Amino acid sequence: MSASRQQSLALPVAVLAWLGRQGTRAIAALVFIGIAIPPLGTVLRPYLTEAVFVLLVVSFMRVDVAAMRGYLARPALVIGATLWSTIAVPLLFGLGGLASGLDKSSPDLFLGLMLQAVASPMMASPALVALMGLDSTLVLITLVTSTALVPLTAPLFAYLFFGSALTLSPLALGLKLFAMLAGAIVVAAVIRRLAGADAIARHRQPIDGFNILVLLVFVSAVMGTVAASFWAEPIRVLLLTVFAFVVFAGLLGVTALVFRKAGPERALALGLMASQRNMGLMLAGTDGALPGLTWLYFALAQFPIYVSPQLLKPLVRSLRRASTPAP
Repeated sequence: MSASRQQSLALPVAVLAWLGRQGTRAIAALVFIGIAIPPLGTVLRPYLTEAVFVLLVVSFMRVDVAAMRGYLARPALVIGATLWSTIAVPLLFGLGGLASGLDKSSPDLFLGLMLQAVASPMMASPALVALMGLDSTLVLITLVTSTALVPLTAPLFAYLFFGSALTLSPLALGLKLFAMLAGAIVVAAVIRRLAGADAIARHRQPIDGFNILVLLVFVSAVMGTVAASFWAEPIRVLLLTVFAFVVFAGLLGVTALVFRKAGPERALALGLMASQRNMGLMLAGTDGALPGLTWLYFALAQFPIYVSPQLLKPLVRSLRRASTPAP
């Protein structure tokens, strides 16, 4: 590469590196940017699928090959996390909704909860976990295995709790997910071959900054209508926001407790993965034909997803200090 070309790239790389160093603070700021600038969501919404694909490529590109081989050689943890995410979580949500009477008192909110529960982990969850310094390879492998099962489990649980009132297209969803995952693996492999694993590791901060920019597409696409909803019904929006945080924290805590024997950092990583559900996939699977309250809950559920990395950062630091042997 010529000296002039290197100089022209230096400033963008430096800006991305600075953004990457902001890490979880920048992730939390995305939520408020998405709310404050509704037109941004209108502009970025058509690129949502492409953003998902790019985040997957970056996650596969940065995978720790040695750690991945270790998990695949001893797959008990991955299998357990996959079954928890795809079977146990939907059952907990569904039975909890029936036991509390939520299915009768607020069927639209119950629908939102169930679609949240049957979704696979969010495609961006390895990127968010990596920004916190946790084990993104474990999360990525479990994301792939869980996503592979969703076309089978999502329609099953939807039928179990809603009967024929909700129709998903498992074949179309399965083909789309397979194409995205396979394509991302191929592109990431080509990038790793051309750039080299060492170069990718050296440029960790600019890659983190690039991830944050791509995540902005997600947040803006779903949060653009929140401000208008708040001004129209502020109490309702505040209560739904609190409810979304309670659901998120409860699922994170229960998951971390279930997998505590894997170690505190791995348990926290799996808890974050399980609580970051890919509700966008369910929007695609239902062709967006959802009630207004369900849409609003989906939007507000993004708050804990993007704010939690910053809130939980002190916990990660304390866990790391506790696991570091004294000199």
